[in-house]
Amino acid sequence: MVHAAMAWLADTRWSIALHESQYAYAIVESIHVWALCLFVGFAVLLDLRLVGAIFRDVPVSQMVRRLLPWTKVGFVVMVVSGVVLYYAIPLRTYHNVFFRLKAVLLILAGLNVFLFHRGIYLSVARWDLDPPPRPAKVAGLCSLVLWAAIVVSGRMIAYNWFDCAKPQSAGISLMAGCTPDMIDPYSQ
Repeated sequence: MVHAAMAWLADTRWSIALHESQYAYAIVESIHVWALCLFVGFAVLLDLRLVGAIFRDVPVSQMVRRLLPWTKVGFVVMVVSGVVLYYAIPLRTYHNVFFRLKAVLLILAGLNVFLFHRGIYLSVARWDLDPPPRPAKVAGLCSLVLWAAIVVSGRMIAYNWFDCAKPQSAGISLMAGCTPDMIDPYSQ
């Protein structure tokens, strides 16, 4: 059912025009990468402060107050441009194992941010200038690892190693959502 919806989306005029455009796809992809740099760059600064690697004399609340607006802007632009990139090649992206991994990692990263801001950060006044407590350090470390994995998996989406039209192992076909009727008999 999802495969059919993605196939329909891929056949829409706007999707085809975006994918086949000489400049539009490259511009959107560039915007996505720049927004990623903005978002991840500032998130890494905060995460490194949380793990105690940099800016130990700067209160965590001050860093959050100064960096959060920039990370929000980067995040919004990154998500919008990411959706447009998905729209350009929905079927191939939907079946890409790295896209699926990236989606799971994004959910975990979002959960990490939610738990940090709705949990340990609520008591920041008690530890603002001290070394952050263990849960804050764990949140910062998890964020660093998750975003590194998101960037790598996002970059790997460009490679079509797990195309449903190619013969794959049963495990890869399952992870990519491929069914036997999607395999091109001429590619074997």
